[in-house]
Amino acid sequence: MIPHSELLKLKRWNTPTIYNGWEQITKSDAGKEGFNLEETTDFMPQMGPMAGYAITLAIEPGNPVHQKTNTDVWDDYRAYVASVPGPKIVVVQDLDKPNTFGSFWGEVNSNIHRVLGCVGTITDGSIRDVDEMTNAGFKALAKRLSVGHAYSTPVRWNCEVEVFGRKVKPGQLVHADKHGFLVIPEEDEQNLLKAAIFMDNNECNTVIAAARNADGKTNNEILKDINKASSLFKKAVNERFGSNGEW
Repeated sequence: MIPHSELLKLKRWNTPTIYNGWEQITKSDAGKEGFNLEETTDFMPQMGPMAGYAITLAIEPGNPVHQKTNTDVWDDYRAYVASVPGPKIVVVQDLDKPNTFGSFWGEVNSNIHRVLGCVGTITDGSIRDVDEMTNAGFKALAKRLSVGHAYSTPVRWNCEVEVFGRKVKPGQLVHADKHGFLVIPEEDEQNLLKAAIFMDNNECNTVIAAARNADGKTNNEILKDINKASSLFKKAVNERFGSNGEW
């Protein structure tokens, strides 16, 4: 795990910026892997990005059987949550998909998970008590809102889950905000922050600067400056990572 201080620095950048750095250092297919493939909704965008390590859970709120067959399930599940060092993001797969019958998340669960070191959740199910969850400091990316909890209870945990078209394993580093989320392979964690900062600085010093310093110039002059800046951008990325960057 990377130091907590570095996780806090990762939170200073939005998820697309982290992606821009990640695609330069990963051996994964950055066009298809890592990020969510289905649309998510950030119900607390004012809280900004969240970063943490995944703990995983599967639920099935539409099935009443689970509550009847394991009366100790909540104790066992919360012991699992408490046993993992934070900061943690709870990634929850709703087995009722494509239906949504009830919410695992609300005022009570968000406060309990927050005190156990969790900073938020990503769930392809629903949430409720949005204001109360926000007040607890617990961020949520979810499919939708729900009124009730139905038969919501832990079904299985500490296992691979799939949410929004992306598989997530326990312990994987996750970065998320209003744009969606990114799941970082373990081998990419150590160099992620440096790569993201480099790419952001490179954009600001080349193509963005050229686009914003165009007062009084003709279109031909602007295009010449942008083309030159684009070449400088690619040159810097190539020297650092051996690739051409975003374009």
